[in-house]
Amino acid sequence: MLDDLLLDDPTALAQADPYGLLPTAASAGALVRTAQRLAAEAGLTSLKPEGRPRSILLATSGPAAETAADVTSALAAGACPVLRLAPTGVAAAPGALRWALPGWAGPVDLLLIATPDGSEPGLRLLAEQAYRRGLTVVAVLPRRSALGEIVDGSRGLPLPLATPPEPGQAVSPWPFLVPFLGLLDRTGLIGADEETIERLADRLDTTAERCGPVSPTGANPAKSLAVELDESLPLLWTEGPASDAVARRLVRLLAARAGRAALTAALPEALTAHAALLSRPAETDSGDDGMDDFFRDRVEDTSGPRPRVVLLRTRTADGLTAAPAVRELAHAHRVPLTELALPEGQDLDVLAELLALTEYTAAYLSLAGQS
Repeated sequence: MLDDLLLDDPTALAQADPYGLLPTAASAGALVRTAQRLAAEAGLTSLKPEGRPRSILLATSGPAAETAADVTSALAAGACPVLRLAPTGVAAAPGALRWALPGWAGPVDLLLIATPDGSEPGLRLLAEQAYRRGLTVVAVLPRRSALGEIVDGSRGLPLPLATPPEPGQAVSPWPFLVPFLGLLDRTGLIGADEETIERLADRLDTTAERCGPVSPTGANPAKSLAVELDESLPLLWTEGPASDAVARRLVRLLAARAGRAALTAALPEALTAHAALLSRPAETDSGDDGMDDFFRDRVEDTSGPRPRVVLLRTRTADGLTAAPAVRELAHAHRVPLTELALPEGQDLDVLAELLALTEYTAAYLSLAGQS
């Protein structure tokens, strides 16, 4: 259960936040501006690509870099095939992972690498393999790293990571994502010029003011969402490619930071994929008269968390929406429904606001939740 007093006490939240979850969320706008400046200084804005790549291959290390890859895939997939290179290995440790190029990859393809470390042997081997096969390689990674030297020495483009994370501290996806956005803009795959990125940073600053710890729960969408998700099994139903990336980020954050489970599925498939889960409230929480027993012993209740549908929407290509079907199904099964209102603005701005909102939500559930 959430500690309501802690949730609205900024000082107590800060004391309960040794990993810097809230400061990391609050610094998103500043990180975007720093990443844009560093990428420009590294020569990204002066690139003159010879047409679009045949495909984009993505290799990442760490959850934040993985989110950057998710967003890149969502934004670029309509203009260019995007393939995530899944690592293999005997353990989840970066040093044990290996990545491999598909057999068809060659000089007309683009390899993007993102890592907060830069010392992973598997990524170094991948960069060397890409050089031998003629791929263009762009990597976002800390300065003076072993991987950076290989990329630079093989005529690739190493882009410095803005404010590399300290051990144990929360890591934001924006230092990885902003250079990728700039590269997609230079190759003509999406529109993300300097003015667009500056507007995005301003949007993140505004969202931080609304969702920050000094804003009370009643006026704070992130705290309100945290309260709604407490003691529930969130079913994150997404509409639009960008919302899939936001949902996957929230699932990772809830598991890693708050120790909470959540499921995600894309609409309209989610209506059938999670249908069996929606029947749980009527089966486990109702008495003979169909009403919830308010006075039952909830400490001894082993029925498990009740599902809550969370509708995450970004704009779809055809403008169609399954939202009415979601509302009807949730009402029929008496399952609570949370709809995250579609913010106004360009697609990238909407994506940024939803990412920031869910980042704060996961932080509040972690800091104010009790195991």
